[in-house]
Amino acid sequence: MNNTGDEYYDSDEFRELLAEYENAVSSGQPVFLDAEELTDIADYYQMTGYPDEANDAINLALSLSPGAVAPLTYKIHEALYNENFSEAEQLLGQIIDKNSPDYTYCRGEILIAKGQIDEADNYFREAFKNVPPDEYQDYVVDIATIFTDYNYSEKAMEWMARGHHEESSDFKELMARTLFGLGKYKDSQKIFNELIDRDPFSTRYWNALASAQYMNEEYDASVTSSEYAIAIDPNNPEGLLSKANGLFRLENYEEAEKYFERYNEQIPDDAYALLQQATCLINLERPSEAVELLNTAYDLLPADSPYLPDVLQELAFAYSDQGETDRAIDCLNQTDNQDCDHTHIAVVKGHILLNAGRIEESEEVFRQAIVQSENPQQTLLRVIVSLYDNRYLEAAYKLFLRFFSIAPKGWNEGYAYMALCCYDMKKYDEFLNYLKQACRLNPKEARLVLHHLFPKDVKPEDYYTYIKNKLKK
Repeated sequence: MNNTGDEYYDSDEFRELLAEYENAVSSGQPVFLDAEELTDIADYYQMTGYPDEANDAINLALSLSPGAVAPLTYKIHEALYNENFSEAEQLLGQIIDKNSPDYTYCRGEILIAKGQIDEADNYFREAFKNVPPDEYQDYVVDIATIFTDYNYSEKAMEWMARGHHEESSDFKELMARTLFGLGKYKDSQKIFNELIDRDPFSTRYWNALASAQYMNEEYDASVTSSEYAIAIDPNNPEGLLSKANGLFRLENYEEAEKYFERYNEQIPDDAYALLQQATCLINLERPSEAVELLNTAYDLLPADSPYLPDVLQELAFAYSDQGETDRAIDCLNQTDNQDCDHTHIAVVKGHILLNAGRIEESEEVFRQAIVQSENPQQTLLRVIVSLYDNRYLEAAYKLFLRFFSIAPKGWNEGYAYMALCCYDMKKYDEFLNYLKQACRLNPKEARLVLHHLFPKDVKPEDYYTYIKNKLKK
């Protein structure tokens, strides 16, 4: 039996229930379990990666108890996951007990899944009038949970405000998830830390904490939290993916690639994770391996997937690294009819052409990108950065000078790149000047571009002061 991180599914009570079911199935004996118990078993199988076994359990539940709420709710959620709204509504109609809370929840959830948020909210509020006072708290928490699951965190918080604060772990976890959805990552972290104090062996809490830290750009802390989850369950996919993402952000591509690989071994159809692993391989100068993964990701994605342009872009980089420039350009051309940032793609195309020494072609592509851009100043900066990345230092330097001479008041981007360009050209006085401006105007960019020049514990706001102090010694 697999560890799930869920208190009930990891309990002795459920283990006995599962053993009773599996023994009956394997021996061909009748199964003496009710619809709710069989639905719990189906949920467990689905959670642990056994969809066929889950389907068998839920079909048995429906054959034994047609019209039962629990298995029909399971099937409704399955239909909503597949965006089959008509099937979900048909299944809803099969529920016998129309007065059950689960019927109310499912009906409202179908509205939410269809994007009818106000209609769902109004339906839930109308149903609230008929809820007995001693069930108010359960009802508002359940509705808040549904809105949180669909990432409507403001609605969730509105519903939680209709109830009273609880110290239960379930309520605190819901509050932490809702705060996360509202972008209040520090507050979310605080609550997950409290929950971990109560249950330090919950992989779910550790993974949730890692996610909040990641979103707050605390990547070292996020990696550490995911390591606790992995220590508890070495094959926990969420923990493996969380650690891989954190390492990726820290630019530790070698270790990140290993954890993406471990995750992809367990969840082989996650195209986005394959894309991330391939990006690591490109950064590790292993383009042929990246191409193989990217082609797998490409085959997995539907034609309208928002990830498809990213896959094609990384394929272009991988082919470029192998000297196959025309093939790289062909990949980028496939995005022409995609819903994506076409100016960005044009800059990438110019970058690849420049890298191949096809200067005139790159100049024309860059020119078109700037002319067609909704933000030509931003696009021009990216073109200059491409010149720097391709080691056309003198050209980049001159364009940077021109760029900053016409930059509007309050402009705060590009100074870190200019500082790095001056550093590489050994123009150290100018390096210090632009470093000072980068630290003052845009420390986030300074960290992104210049972190490799400084010790890890030095904050980007302090890069200039650090250098000045070193020069005094």
